[in-house]
Formats: sequence, structure tokens, C-alpha cells
Amino acid sequence: MTIHFPFQNSYSALPDSFFARVAPTPVAAPRLIKLNRPLALQLGLDPDVLETPEGAEILAGKRVPDGADPIAMAYAGHQFGHFVPQLGDGRAILLGEVIDRDGVRRDIQLKGSGPTPFSRRGDGRAALGPVLREYIVSEAMFALGIPTTRSLAAVVTGEHVLREAALPGAVLTRIASSHIRVGTFQFFAARRDTDAVRKLADHVIARHYPELAGAERPYHALLGGVVARQAELVARWLLVGFIHGVMNTDNCSISGETIDYGPCAFMDAYDPAQVFSSIDEMGRYAYANQPRIALWNLTRLAECLLPLFSDEQEKAVAEAQEILGAFSDQFSAAYQAGLRKKVGLFTARDGDEALIQDLLDAMAKNGADFTLTFRKLGDAAADDAADVRAQFMEPAAFDDWAGRWRARTALEPQSASERKAAMHAVNPMFIPRNHRVEAVIQAATRDDDYAPFEELVKVLAKPFEDQPEFAAYADPPLPDQRVLQTFCGT
Repeated sequence: MTIHFPFQNSYSALPDSFFARVAPTPVAAPRLIKLNRPLALQLGLDPDVLETPEGAEILAGKRVPDGADPIAMAYAGHQFGHFVPQLGDGRAILLGEVIDRDGVRRDIQLKGSGPTPFSRRGDGRAALGPVLREYIVSEAMFALGIPTTRSLAAVVTGEHVLREAALPGAVLTRIASSHIRVGTFQFFAARRDTDAVRKLADHVIARHYPELAGAERPYHALLGGVVARQAELVARWLLVGFIHGVMNTDNCSISGETIDYGPCAFMDAYDPAQVFSSIDEMGRYAYANQPRIALWNLTRLAECLLPLFSDEQEKAVAEAQEILGAFSDQFSAAYQAGLRKKVGLFTARDGDEALIQDLLDAMAKNGADFTLTFRKLGDAAADDAADVRAQFMEPAAFDDWAGRWRARTALEPQSASERKAAMHAVNPMFIPRNHRVEAVIQAATRDDDYAPFEELVKVLAKPFEDQPEFAAYADPPLPDQRVLQTFCGT
């Protein structure tokens, strides 16, 4: 059977220093456990064919489709603030690129497809748990309207990988508008290869920022474009209680998509200092630190681009600092606008920011669930405040704030039902609760049972709908269900 992928590869046409050509390592007995059929259609692929045994072999890396040009991309990165001059795709192989039905170029990458020259003594494989986590969370982020890589398929390999124990092996087919990172620029800047930095910048402009191609200073404009997208992205993370967990520069996408769902998590009780990642011992990537870290990462990108700005170092630095200086206002504007929508405000007035911050402070002091507090606040807009009060250890803390909130909403002409509908459209009922994700992983890993996985994915595809038959999926964890740490997927 011939399975057609309409590849139109561009990254593999760049100089050889940008990647290593390497084929996926065949696996013993690939079995498809999930295909994202709507995404397959969007990519111009035939889902019926991909669901055949031959399709599973391609999605597991056992068979390379015609037109593929498999490569492992080179990049460097700051990991928890420490620079590593060579990282690269150690367990992922880019098969190629396709143009989707909207005319957008998309990477098709196999994650867990075997060792590459960048594996650094690793086996290049992935365990089933991290593959399921990335599938669940990336598709949930898409449903929440947050820019993200996507998951096309998950395949078990019929082999085991050795981690803390022997675990079922799996491969994720990841889709991205590209896999170019801040660390990709750092790889060449660290080698003082200005020509490669320029070639990469030109490629990124053509691929992700074509409107900047005719700019008077295209490389300045490129930095400004990446700054704007990252400011918007991180604001959106905070607005749904998402913690990336490992915001290294090699996990910071130039396209502005969320990438690499390792020790990520969604908060239950609101806590600005919340950390889940088992390796983030100092809280560098805590929930509230994410905007600051995004700017830190962008500053590392700016350093790479300085030779393209000017031959005069001081002039280049000053110009970069001016562009980076826009981040704070851009983030704040996106974040505050999102918060106003979450509390049902249609206009901006003096005092709104303080009003919303007072709610967040009360939530933090009272252990209020982040997602449910805002969702139930929408019900309170229609005078049903019991459920939102119940989120607070001391309901009076909400009552004190709610009087001021109602006085503020009274200044706007919208009806209670209009306000509730608008709030429910931005405040999800369902997020990938950590304990639910872990339960899915346990069922699949221990019992080869994928029914819980299928049901969770189904629920999370409609996060803003009430879905009464699945109401339990909105519940926070019981004390003995709490997940306190999440782990990288290596």
C-alpha cells in the first residue's frame, strides 16, 4: 500500500549544519492507539489509510513515507539558566513538512523515534506515559484556543524502554508550524556563525512572519514579532492556570506556539508560587515567574541577533533593548484584558486591575480552585453565588469582594445572562486535571486500557461546555488524589 504525504520540505534544504540526516529506528510491533482524524484531514492526509497497519508503521517510524527527508534538528539552549552549546533533537525526527488546508506549512515530527547524533547517550525512545500526557494536554490547549503544537497520533511500539522501570514504549506524531526555537539561534550564535544566524532569520521571516519581509529593518522587526507573540502566549497560559514547567530556551518556540509538554500542569488551588516540575527545585519556572522567564529567553534571542542589527555593538544593544522593552506592556495589556473578560467586564475603568487582584489575593489565601472559581463566578453573574462561595475556605472573603464586583458590573449595560454567557465563553469548565491525566496513564500503562484516555480526550475537546454527563471531570482532586510533582518525559 502506498501512503501519500504531500511533503514540501524547506528546513532540510538549509545548510547541513542545521541538522543531521537520520532515519527513525524501526520498532517491533507498532499498534495505533489514537489518531486525530480531524487534524489528519486538516493536513491533507487520509485518516482511513493512517489507521491501517501500514499507517501505524509510518507513525511509529518503522516505515518512511515517500517524499520524507528525515532529519534531527540542531539547537542549543539555556537549561535552568545554564547554557548547553549543543542539545538538538535527541529523540525526535522531523519527517518533513506539508501545507495544510489553510495554506499553513506544518512540520510532521516523530517523537520517541530512536537515537540521533544529538541523543547524548540516550536511547532516543519515549515511554507511553509522556506520549499520552503530551497528546492530552496539547489537544486540550488547542481546544482552549491557545497556540500550541498538536498531536496527530500515538502509537505503542511493542517494545519496552528502561526508565525507573521497564515501561511500554510509544511514539507521538507531533505537528507544529515549525520546531525552530530560541535555542536554534543560540546554536549558531555560540559558534559565531553569523551567516547561519542570518540564514535562519531569513527562513523564520519567510515562514512565520512574511509580512516583515519588506520591512526597512527586517531583523529588528523579527525580534519585535517574536516578543509580541510570546507576550500574548504567556498571558494566555496564566489566564487558564497553566504552568509549562520547563521554560528553557530550547523550549521557547519562535512561532509563538506552546511546545514540549514535559513536567507541565494546570493549577488546582490558586497559588502564584505553584511549581509542579520535579526538577525545578528553586521555582525558576513557577506559575507567576513565567512572564519574567519569557522575557529572559527573549533577551537571549536578542543577543543572537545583535550582529544582524549593526556592526556597532553599543548601537545594536540599545536597539535590542528598545524592542525588548515593549514586552512588559504587551504582556500586561493581554493579561489584564483577559482577566477583565474572566470577571465579566466589557469595558476598562480605573480600579479594575486592583479589583481583580483583590479577588486573586482572596483566592490564594482561601485555597480557591482557579478554574472553578472563575467558572462559577459566571453563574454568580446571574445571582447564583453558592457554588463560587464554596470555593473559598472562608466564604465571607468572597462576599466582601462580590459587593464591589457587583457595583462595578452595574456600571455596564449588559444583562446578567449576557454577562454569564460571555464569562462562560472564556472560563473553561474542564482542564486536564493532573490527577485525571495520571489516572489515564496508569490505566494505559498497567492494564493496556485506553478507554479512560479516550473519554478524557473527548471531554477536553469541549472545555467551555457544561457536559453534565461528565461533570465529575471538573472536580478538583481529593486530598489523596493530589499530584504534587510532574516529570520530564525523557
